[in-house]
Amino acid sequence: MRQKTRILVIDDEPVLRESLQAWLERDGYSVEAVASGGQGLNRIAKTRFDLVFLDLKLEDIDGIQVLTRIKEDDPDTSVVMITAYGSVPSAVEAMKQGAEDYLLKPFEPEELSVLIEKIITHKAREQENIFLRTEQRERTRFESLLGQSEPMQEIFSFIEDISPTDSTVLITGETGTGKELAAKAIHSRSHRCEGPFVAVNCGSLPEQLMESELFGYEQGAFTDAKQSKKGRLELAGTGTLFLDEVGEIGPRMQIDLLRVLEERSFTRLGGTRPIGTDIRVIAASNKDLPEAVRAGYFREDLYYRLNVISLEMPPLRKRKEDIPLLAEHFLSRFRQETKKEIEHISRQALDLMMLYDWPGNVRELENAIERAVVVGKGKKIQPEDLPISREPGLNKEGSLQEMEKVHIQQVLKQNDWNISRSAKILGIDRSTLYKKIRRYNIR
Repeated sequence: MRQKTRILVIDDEPVLRESLQAWLERDGYSVEAVASGGQGLNRIAKTRFDLVFLDLKLEDIDGIQVLTRIKEDDPDTSVVMITAYGSVPSAVEAMKQGAEDYLLKPFEPEELSVLIEKIITHKAREQENIFLRTEQRERTRFESLLGQSEPMQEIFSFIEDISPTDSTVLITGETGTGKELAAKAIHSRSHRCEGPFVAVNCGSLPEQLMESELFGYEQGAFTDAKQSKKGRLELAGTGTLFLDEVGEIGPRMQIDLLRVLEERSFTRLGGTRPIGTDIRVIAASNKDLPEAVRAGYFREDLYYRLNVISLEMPPLRKRKEDIPLLAEHFLSRFRQETKKEIEHISRQALDLMMLYDWPGNVRELENAIERAVVVGKGKKIQPEDLPISREPGLNKEGSLQEMEKVHIQQVLKQNDWNISRSAKILGIDRSTLYKKIRRYNIR
């Protein structure tokens, strides 16, 4: 901490200035000292200092004026005023203008050390609190959903709109696009947020097991039912029931689920007493449910009951400008988990990620970064650390240029050859995009 803390001393008394610099350097701080307010402001304009010791009475500029300039340029810079006994009222006024504290001449090195430690500790706690508040705000706002692209900003806005309602929501999108995260975000923003969020993966359970998991059962309902058990519907209470892969449930369960949505009650297996339910249902599917309805695999009436509000999660290939943000987020997480000193993602690795289409979406990107952190040897993630570098053609000479050409063609086509919008998605300026169009002879 001390080596990272930069201190500037502004005092026109040579003995005090030199003594103060010597004391601070002895304590391990990085220190500069100047003899006038003008010199101090010049240094501050060129270098950021964490802490400034400022004499209240300077020959060229009044100390209060210097303090005001410092705070205007960088409000986070801490300032301690140095003053004589007769100027204490002025020092108190300086604290009202933003100074952290004041030192009364003469002072001892021990007094100086205690004051600096107090200021550094206070600033560290403030920064930690800001970080924790920001982290908490992000977590409660949209859970782990991340994105600065236009498609994701639209998703965030839509979640804000629909969360306060009790309407059933159907979330669609490819595997790995974050459908469950979106469901959790809706729950956390709703008036049901104090209740549980209960998830059921409909695609991983056989129909008979799905029935007992969802509705629960009474003692003796079947051979292994030694005692009664609540199902997920009861466990959800007044919270949210999330039905993932809802397109996988069988015909009988579709009827049972439709009855729950219509009557707001159910019966445990082996039971006779209807149990009322006050839950919000959010369903998700990566299947084309309208096509499943047309093919006779999914009930039309159940589809419309689930699809009161529809939310489609965009695939990663349609929001590639989010890749750097997501990759850094996953890098930070896996770096902490593995305790590895991988600091950055190399430009070459990032270029490779931007060219890849990510058929597995955000989940595939997350897995790729985890692998890269585990197998990486240096301070940066390199292309060879990524599993996508083993995709056919990606490791051949000249293939990156060919993939870049294909990617630019796709982006231009998807955006109806709107150069400004395409350049923004590609993360380059308009002139660079025009050069690449000419270079690759894209038409």
